[in-house]
Amino acid sequence: MMEMSAAAYGEFLTEHPPLPKSNPDAQKVERVGIKISQAVETYLNNNGYKKMANEFKWEFHTVQDPTVNAWCMPGGRVVFYTGILPICQDEAGIAVVMGHEVAHAVARHGNERMSQQLGIQAAGMTLDVLLQEEPQLTRNLLLQSFGIGTGLGSLAFSRSHETEADKLGLIFMAMAGYNPQEAPKFWTRMAQLSGGAPPEFLSTHPANETRVKDLNDYMPKALEYYKP
Repeated sequence: MMEMSAAAYGEFLTEHPPLPKSNPDAQKVERVGIKISQAVETYLNNNGYKKMANEFKWEFHTVQDPTVNAWCMPGGRVVFYTGILPICQDEAGIAVVMGHEVAHAVARHGNERMSQQLGIQAAGMTLDVLLQEEPQLTRNLLLQSFGIGTGLGSLAFSRSHETEADKLGLIFMAMAGYNPQEAPKFWTRMAQLSGGAPPEFLSTHPANETRVKDLNDYMPKALEYYKP
């Protein structure tokens, strides 16, 4: 998965050249990404996951695309689309999204979706065999499993995955020095943008009211990690 994701990430950036490092939006995303990645590594090291912490080779890029989306592949390879930045508004908003997407990678939710699709679409064929016999199908499954690109019919994370990513994301952003209380505000703005119909980024996320309530319920725990 690490090798495949690294190759797919490179292909995506070739097809969608990222904004230059001199671009203010790209700088903000990378600045937040570095802080979140440091928080993640600290969290993993402190909780007995030192080997996992060493697996991450962080990259942060921003692409010019109006789609409201962002994603993180195995190994910490992150892409933000410019379409989500107005909803983020500032670095704290970017940290909400960054923490959430990185949490999916830390919890290996995309890997689980990939495994599920191997059972459904590849008749349980192992990943290495499928890669040899059906390389294009394998690539498509990888892209769909991690929500990469647009128009791919990206596979939805389950509600349990989303809830777990929300909670971990709150901790990561708090450890990175961003106020986790900004998270409910971000998701409220996202709900207002969608007008009741969730954009692709929301997938099968929990209902907006439920999500905001759950975030607020978990807030006291997240605030324990917050040191401005």
